[in-house]
Amino acid sequence: MNDSLMPNMKKTLSRSCWLFAILLFSALTSAASDNSAKGKYLLFVGTYTGKGSQGIYSFRYDAKSGELTATGLAAETENPSFLAIDKKGEFVYAVNETGKYKGAVTGAVRAFRLDRHTGKLTLVNEVASGGADPCYLSFDKTGKFLLVANYTGGTVAAFPIFPDGGLGEASSVLLDKGALGPNRERQEGPHAHWIEASGDNHSAYVADLGLDRVLSYRLDASTGKLAPEKDAAVGVPGSGPRHAVISDNGNRLYVLGEVDSSVTVFERREGKRFEQVQHLSALPAGFSSPNDAAEIAMHPSGKYLYTSNRGHNSIALFAVDAKTGKLELVEDSPTLGKIPRHFEIDPTGTRLFVANEESGNIVVFRIDAKTGKLTPTGQTLQVASPVCLKFVRAE
Repeated sequence: MNDSLMPNMKKTLSRSCWLFAILLFSALTSAASDNSAKGKYLLFVGTYTGKGSQGIYSFRYDAKSGELTATGLAAETENPSFLAIDKKGEFVYAVNETGKYKGAVTGAVRAFRLDRHTGKLTLVNEVASGGADPCYLSFDKTGKFLLVANYTGGTVAAFPIFPDGGLGEASSVLLDKGALGPNRERQEGPHAHWIEASGDNHSAYVADLGLDRVLSYRLDASTGKLAPEKDAAVGVPGSGPRHAVISDNGNRLYVLGEVDSSVTVFERREGKRFEQVQHLSALPAGFSSPNDAAEIAMHPSGKYLYTSNRGHNSIALFAVDAKTGKLELVEDSPTLGKIPRHFEIDPTGTRLFVANEESGNIVVFRIDAKTGKLTPTGQTLQVASPVCLKFVRAE
């Protein structure tokens, strides 16, 4: 062969290899995101068991057509009242909201491996939750630790997550401390109800219904250790904080009050300190019957905030002022069921699913992109005692 041809042949082969690699990467990326692009998802439903439910259920969901197909019982487990799914969609974590676990006064947390083809869950392992009646789960920003709020125990805990998705023993278990709220029936002790990491992952915020406060714990992302932060808590007197939403920039906190059915808006002023800028009811004027607020969520657009009312049986819609972050109550839409404990906005932001606990149904609403208002789609799913909804991309 003519030696003078060799350099050109090498260049041609090199370019061909690079082209092949690029095409292969593109094909793999396209395949991985294909179902997401087509709007194919799985909807997992956490429940209270003992009233016709056996655990966690799943549905196939086509976000483009709105079609829903039941895939049945995903995993049999006791009182999986709150779920969390890792970012990669490989593992599902569920509380067992109970007061006893292996003879100890605590609930449990279970880790499941997710099969996105079938919607079935396989148990990896389980650990004690560090307090009675765990009711909320979330991840730190690294995804290496699972954060847990234990309602009756009044404690919060952090658990390391192993590469196989399993959970290690708690790296921290702390009892919420502070003065109790004025409602002696509901606020007789600390009741941790929500825990989320701050945007910078340096803190974990905790809504404690019994203490009428949102507490702040220092979070060591390398060890999973939690420690109280002095003078960082904010009070919401008489409201019974249940859940909260942290704004995308981390400078605003929207706190849902279960006891007085309210939303309180806090804004960061200096350092980590939040100051209250607004407090308003999630109920229409004149409504006086018993009601407990349950869930709060911000629409992906940031324009609308929703809360659920158990008693009034409605979803409250608030318009969010783009400059100030303050809220205006727009309307309360009937949920077409009893006791809407939880709701979830679908990954496309076009529909809102409401889990009505007592009526045993999940009702689907269409979200108006211009107003945020809800319109029933006519779709209803039957699940006994549904109390938590989570979406994940299907395969």
